[in-house]
Amino acid sequence: MTEAAQPLLGLEALTVRFGARAVLDAVDLRVCAHEIVCVLGPSGSGKSTLLRVVAGLQETDAGRVLLDGVDQAGTPVHRRGVGLMFQDHQLFPQRDVGANVAFGLRMRGVGRAEQVRRVEELLELVGLPGARRRAVSSLSGGEQQRVALARALAPEPRLLMLDEPLGQLDRGLRERLVVELRQLFGRLGTTVLAVTHDQGEAFALADRVVVMQDGRIAQAGTPLEVWQRPASEFVARFLGFDNVVQASVVGGTADTVWGKIPVPADAPQGVTRLLVRPAGVRLVPAADGLPCTVAARTFRGNHVALRLRPVEGPLLEAECPLRDTPAEGAEVGVAFAADEVVLLAR
Repeated sequence: MTEAAQPLLGLEALTVRFGARAVLDAVDLRVCAHEIVCVLGPSGSGKSTLLRVVAGLQETDAGRVLLDGVDQAGTPVHRRGVGLMFQDHQLFPQRDVGANVAFGLRMRGVGRAEQVRRVEELLELVGLPGARRRAVSSLSGGEQQRVALARALAPEPRLLMLDEPLGQLDRGLRERLVVELRQLFGRLGTTVLAVTHDQGEAFALADRVVVMQDGRIAQAGTPLEVWQRPASEFVARFLGFDNVVQASVVGGTADTVWGKIPVPADAPQGVTRLLVRPAGVRLVPAADGLPCTVAARTFRGNHVALRLRPVEGPLLEAECPLRDTPAEGAEVGVAFAADEVVLLAR
């Protein structure tokens, strides 16, 4: 999103308190038209509350919600022009697929013929052609998800909000659907604000990822920016990076419990926290690097994740090609690659 772009959604100093606890703490966020933004964070970080505030389902203690520059204070849910899709689908079991998808259209007084045309068009878009007369009870979990999406899209909301949209589906189906969703939103030009705790889902779907911590935004950026350069130890560990230690940087080297580690040329000097991404932990002959013992191996599809135990300091995680994987208990050496080292905010 560029500075000059006019945001479709603007959140200004958004604050929600439950008792003494600030669930949202002065949150600022902008979402441009046609942008897909995923809010990522652990349970209790405030991401679902943020979605409910934008929808008008949760009152605020301070701050503003702007849609197309208009303050939404006092605007009821049905007049905000937003669509909301929940994790549990919330389909009407007594109605067939077509009636579920057409629900929002009926509420807006759309004529019967136009309802049928729009429903069939949407079912085609979400990959369920000819399903208009099917009973909801006959659908698989993935098919119900598609119907819920079609229903949310039917009134053509200016902003579509997704609350853990694929959370109840198995991993294989989630991975297929998230690719389809991104392609569908691209074709339709849909503006999307989604919340999830699943980083893989967020990074596959989003143009921009927002990581939340205790009601505040810990980092925001493109998926590549956040993945390659986590801004803090919290973000790094939330993304699954555990190779984090205290370091003292002098020149192009950091002094750590794991020994000397090369750092990028522009690294700030002094005491800091340091992350070595697993791809930057390189296996070398035991005599040529930090001596480690292979403590555990985990198969990850196209590589093996290794847990390495050095003589001092916490375990190290490394990535290794399948054909080069050492046995558990093997003695190896470790060298570090500067381009996979990140100095974290203090």
